[in-house]
Amino acid sequence: MATADPSRGFMKDVKRIIIKVGTAVVSRQDGRLALGRVGALCEQVKELNSLGYEVIMVTSGAVGVGRQRLRYRKLVNSSFADLQKPQVELDGKACASVGQSGLMALYDMLFTQLDVSSSQLLVTDSDFENSKFRERLSETVESLLDLKVVPIFNENDAISTRKAPYEDSSGIFWDNDSLAGLLALELKADLLILLSDVDGLYSGPPSEPSSKIIHTYIKEKHHYEITFGDKSRVGRGGMTAKVKAAVLASNSGTPVVITSGFENQSILKVLQGAKIGTLFHKNASLWEPSKDVSAREMAVAARDCSRRLQNLSSEERKKILLDVADALEANEDLIRSENEADVAAAQDAGYEKPLVARLTIKSGKIASLAKSIRTLANMEDPINQILKKTEVADDLVLEKTSCPLGVLLIVFESRPDALVQIASLAIRSGNGLLLKGGKEAIRSNTILHKVITGAIPCNVGEKLIGLVTTRDEIADLLKLDDVIDLVIPRGSNKLVSQIKASTKIPVLGHADGICHVYIDKSADMDMAKRIVMDAKIDYPAACNAMVFFQFGTMYSISYISSAVSITF
Repeated sequence: MATADPSRGFMKDVKRIIIKVGTAVVSRQDGRLALGRVGALCEQVKELNSLGYEVIMVTSGAVGVGRQRLRYRKLVNSSFADLQKPQVELDGKACASVGQSGLMALYDMLFTQLDVSSSQLLVTDSDFENSKFRERLSETVESLLDLKVVPIFNENDAISTRKAPYEDSSGIFWDNDSLAGLLALELKADLLILLSDVDGLYSGPPSEPSSKIIHTYIKEKHHYEITFGDKSRVGRGGMTAKVKAAVLASNSGTPVVITSGFENQSILKVLQGAKIGTLFHKNASLWEPSKDVSAREMAVAARDCSRRLQNLSSEERKKILLDVADALEANEDLIRSENEADVAAAQDAGYEKPLVARLTIKSGKIASLAKSIRTLANMEDPINQILKKTEVADDLVLEKTSCPLGVLLIVFESRPDALVQIASLAIRSGNGLLLKGGKEAIRSNTILHKVITGAIPCNVGEKLIGLVTTRDEIADLLKLDDVIDLVIPRGSNKLVSQIKASTKIPVLGHADGICHVYIDKSADMDMAKRIVMDAKIDYPAACNAMVFFQFGTMYSISYISSAVSITF
């Protein structure tokens, strides 16, 4: 099984798939049908059918197949004198008419051998102008899918009203890529897969050594950076048409993957969550920063924003926290969705159950976090509180006053709720913040960071809280003792020791964990038992496992089937 990627976690919920097969996939260089590739494609569809997926296909290739056949017939029937005349390009509509029957005959034969039934649906752009047609189309497809029949769509170029069917890009759809995108929305597909003759979308022409594949398309980051090469050797649109269709479909709610139709089992790998091809998703911009910044730029920005935050009144900082709490509740569904993708990826990767439990944002957790933030907002202002006064001499009073620390770098474990707690405390106390969470929670941390910083007003700046995404950035940040004021590593003793040895910045660390409960002989033992039980049973996945002492006698608390047993 392919290794699942966190950004593809939503694949586990996919049921209805539209697969668009490009002309370059179904045909060879000479224009003949690529029987082996089409056969392998049909075998994957057969497996998907048996696994309970609803598969709809959109296929190109009719024009190319028809052109090859008609060229051959024309050559056979031409005299030597005819061949001396200038050759006129074959009519595209005639090619489509001849090629469509051969293309569908191949699909029918291959699917019949695999004990799968298929059907043909030819449509034109003008058909979709009729609302009754759209209704009938949906009803027909639903009936076919209920019967486990694979609907195969193609644009009916033979009767299309387009004057230039291979160049015109106007109307409701203009090629089979845009038709696939349109059908994804009309038929409420969970996923659209566009099969091409390359591995996915590249930053430049794939043949150029400097071009790199883009695994997740982010419009803000990639729209102006991509250089398209020539269009497909056959067919109408090439990669430009696929990207346009993918952007339209994904923005409307249907995720899209552009991947190779040449690679073995590519469709199955996509549905297993493998990081192949290029993913288009409406929330992709939330998964990673839209702009790369250096470690110093991130730290300096957090410092500048923290100084503006410190100049606000207590009520203004309180208002920010209340807005953060509201934003978390408003985005709960999106947060839970991203968290579920992280959890699924962690389970597939074989992480231990306690870590997966700490990673999970359970039902009610967002509401609980929002409540805690509101409670924090209503607490006494921690800044500018006079803690102690000392009269040093006449008219000379020394005051000890609470103030922000400055910029904090905090490295924490898999718990994404820790990000919310840390960020809230930083806002209330006027500190800038740089956060590095565990890689297993990358999507959860990214969406939480996006929601929280989105609630920070412009007069402070969303860069008050920076999210560090790689270990390499930590090494760079630890060198910034002129900008960062304190490092707080929350993790293993090894992690704390490594950070202490790697920086001149003060580190608030710990040694080995001491998670004991001591009960004085004068304590109420019934109350003590309830406290100990609650401390572990309320959240057994927490990493603060305890040993319980009374009067110098040790009593153990041990895990049994994720519960806790106290032995007296």
